[in-house]
Amino acid sequence: MLYPDGSFFSIFTLVSLRYILLAGLAFLIWYVLRKKKIAFKKIQLRFPQLKDYQREILYSIITMFIFSIIPWLILGNPEIKKHTTWYTDINEHGKLYFWLAFPLMLVMHDTYFYFTHRLMHHPRLFKLFHLVHHKSTNPSPWAAFAFHPLEAVVEIGILVVYLFTIPVMKAHLFFFFLFMMVYNVYGHLGWELYPKNFNRTWIGKWVNTSINHNQHHQYFTGNYGLYFLFWDRVFGTLRKDYDDKYDEVMNRKAA
Repeated sequence: MLYPDGSFFSIFTLVSLRYILLAGLAFLIWYVLRKKKIAFKKIQLRFPQLKDYQREILYSIITMFIFSIIPWLILGNPEIKKHTTWYTDINEHGKLYFWLAFPLMLVMHDTYFYFTHRLMHHPRLFKLFHLVHHKSTNPSPWAAFAFHPLEAVVEIGILVVYLFTIPVMKAHLFFFFLFMMVYNVYGHLGWELYPKNFNRTWIGKWVNTSINHNQHHQYFTGNYGLYFLFWDRVFGTLRKDYDDKYDEVMNRKAA
């Protein structure tokens, strides 16, 4: 089965197992097993405190419930589901569309995230929606889902957008949200996984990095993108010190 059967339990099991495995494995490798050997490469050299990890995990659990409730309410209710763009036969829209849907979903999500993210930084909305996530000024992998419940609703809103705009199958949601979770954990990892000078390559100039998002958590302004830097560059919200920070981190030497 590529996606849950529509019950809340099956959806929550999939979401929680994915998150615990991905964030937990990242935390185990970078924050426990290899911590001492690679500490000099950490984007912010200091480490979060125990209370930070506890807060991130607590809010992540709440987010997992919300990320399960919304699809359950839509896909688990036949009266609502019949009005969505959900389909089950790949031939209904063809194999070409099946594969093209993935990059389309990526662009749609990146656009949705950028503008909702900037909106939640508005002074009148920030404390209500986004402050909880920004309490992780030095994020760990557990910060990936550490959202206030209201922000969690906004974040899973992209699913609603998909289900009422473009045709989607089980496989689309299964693999896309897996990729989203992987990239989200990477963005909050605290270490950079892309190679040295990647930020200055023709493709790297448009790809979001862990350093880029880490700066957003540290300074609260700029770098609002999720997967790409397109909208940040278009609207001038890419931090001017981003390239310098990327170079500084990647050129560090062990003491």
